[in-house]
Amino acid sequence: MGSDMTPIIPGPPSDARSPGDSPHASALGVEEYQWLVSPAAERWLDIAAGADEKSLIKMSLTLRKDLGVTRTHLVIAQAELRRRASIKFQHASRMFFTRQLLEQATDDQIAGYKAQRWPVDGRLADLCCGIGGDLMALAQRGPVVGIDRDPVAVVLAAANCRTAGLTRAKVQLADACGQDLAAFEAWHVDPDRRVEGKRRTRVECHEPDLDALERLLAQNHQAALKLAPAAGLPERWLEAAELEWIGNRGECRQQMVWFRDLARDPGRRSATVFAAGATEPRTVHGDARREIATAEVLGRYVFEPHAAVLAADLTGVLADQHALQCVSPGIAYLTGDQTLNDPALACFEVTEVLPLDPKHLREAVRVRAIGNLEVKKRGVKIDPEEVRKQIHPRGDHQATLIITPLKKKIVAILAQRVGSAPGQTPADSDADAEE
Repeated sequence: MGSDMTPIIPGPPSDARSPGDSPHASALGVEEYQWLVSPAAERWLDIAAGADEKSLIKMSLTLRKDLGVTRTHLVIAQAELRRRASIKFQHASRMFFTRQLLEQATDDQIAGYKAQRWPVDGRLADLCCGIGGDLMALAQRGPVVGIDRDPVAVVLAAANCRTAGLTRAKVQLADACGQDLAAFEAWHVDPDRRVEGKRRTRVECHEPDLDALERLLAQNHQAALKLAPAAGLPERWLEAAELEWIGNRGECRQQMVWFRDLARDPGRRSATVFAAGATEPRTVHGDARREIATAEVLGRYVFEPHAAVLAADLTGVLADQHALQCVSPGIAYLTGDQTLNDPALACFEVTEVLPLDPKHLREAVRVRAIGNLEVKKRGVKIDPEEVRKQIHPRGDHQATLIITPLKKKIVAILAQRVGSAPGQTPADSDADAEE
């Protein structure tokens, strides 16, 4: 355990929140989180780790006698958070989280991929480091300082780095906007997108906001900004930076804005997709909004681009690569007669094209004994869950219903998914809402 791994917690900066004001410590003081990451809590965390959800509820009554209400809550909450975090972090069982910080954290896979762009052994800074998702990956490249103005995040990030044995990482309680970035070779920032508890996509509403980010960039242009997938960017950034949308498990998790030497292709955009079991991600890059020809006839297969490809507006590039056409103008469903194995595309084999009529749909589902029915839609104002309720699927088989315009009519395409589904697990949807 290196001495430089000890969190530096001076008096709060003039514009930093106090522990009581922190969104992660609104009900608990930072001292309680310092206890949570200390050896004194290890025994209790080990006990909670071996219990299922029902047992934890019963266990809480026993734990209260030894720990009191507050620390019992922390231990039990941590056991649940670690279970949820297992989809994002390989060593989640030994890490520390709050629910919001877990949601906001970059997972192991994406963080490791991003870190490959950074200089080796250069002094790095990770602003708004949270619990340390990106920080831990950057520490594999060289000495890095994680900075956050939330004292709870500082305690947890330092503990996570310490647990991982990352002696080249330091964590400091400070305001990101007050840093001298000229002292670093490069820097990364993950602005808070939940100012006042509401998620916002406009960079002007983030903390640090657009003006603050511009000031930081003026100090040091060797920078990488992690933003929401839907964040709109200033025109000058579009010309100077490389934009990359990164996704896994069927979701687009984040938009990266790479500047100066960190940008491999300035002025261009890309979408990077991680597929389950793949050793390398799939990257699509090219020009946005490329036109796609409309199919005269629906092909044997319908394809849906990954959410990262859609966010990057690179569907046309993907269509060109595979000689696909769109099902309907302006709708992000593609079609062709050959099956494809591409992580950037979900593939569905067409069974039947049906009118969007509950009676017809119920009958089609009934005769095929379809009980597991996935409903997807584009270009129509329909609630997929309401459609499922009207159809009443029952049976042992599964299928996908794709509702979309086709030749100026709204139709329901009954299809079979080819390959594994990239959707979320329930734990994934809770633990990964951030990116």
